[in-house]
Amino acid sequence: MKPWTLGLTGGIGSGKSAVAEQFVSLGVDLVDSDQAARWVVEPGRPALAAIAQHFGEQVLNPDGHLNRSALREQIFTNPAERRWLENLLHPLIAAEVAQFLANAKSPYAIMVSPLLIESGQYKLAQRVLVIDVPEHVQIERTMRRDQLSAEQVQAILAAQATREERLRHADDVLTNDRDLTWMKNEVERLHAFYLTLNGGQP
Repeated sequence: MKPWTLGLTGGIGSGKSAVAEQFVSLGVDLVDSDQAARWVVEPGRPALAAIAQHFGEQVLNPDGHLNRSALREQIFTNPAERRWLENLLHPLIAAEVAQFLANAKSPYAIMVSPLLIESGQYKLAQRVLVIDVPEHVQIERTMRRDQLSAEQVQAILAAQATREERLRHADDVLTNDRDLTWMKNEVERLHAFYLTLNGGQP
């Protein structure tokens, strides 16, 4: 039987990656759209050439790889440029993700995407799990992890779906504001529940 797809999302600093790793440790096949986004802009891929042509050579590192921080500076303050980039990359990322999901072997497969709601990728999933934390926790965690200022984190949050918007699309919510043991127990509980589902539905 073909695995059904769980869409997993959450805002920056919500702990999506830690939750995703826990599902993988339980044997669930998982594809991360951030990884797919890195694959499609590797040197030699058409997307990277298009980005360099549009934004200029300053978005490339000397070794020919994408300079993500230079590109981020170009798009976070310019919604039109961000849309241009999304229009280029989202279809390519979706194709990579779809190919992975088609080859998944576990009873259900997980598609992790920070932009699951904004990009419309949630339509590829039969069920949506939102990793949720209060905004002040997102800001504290992201400042600590990425060495960013509060203003930079606020700009990233503004570019993502609001908490309310994400929760509106959620079938399941994991509030990830406690310790690691609690989070692992929650993932195990959800995993046991997901194994009982047929096509993502009870």
